[in-house]
Amino acid sequence: MADEQHDQAAGDLPADLASPARRALAAAGYTRLEQLTQISEAELGRLHGMGPKALDQLRRALAASGRTFADAER
Repeated sequence: MADEQHDQAAGDLPADLASPARRALAAAGYTRLEQLTQISEAELGRLHGMGPKALDQLRRALAASGRTFADAER
């Protein structure tokens, strides 16, 4: 049961996303990549714990699924 709760909490964010970035996203209510299409990269970068490496990982994960941050050109 604990593994199931962890899987739900993890959503579909990159598995190798650092813990500080993962905590920052969770605290802001973001648990799935799809939610990140509603926020700009700049807004996301202002979250405490979200660094350039994490933003790059999220950008690549979004691109792999054909999505982008809200402010990115498609």
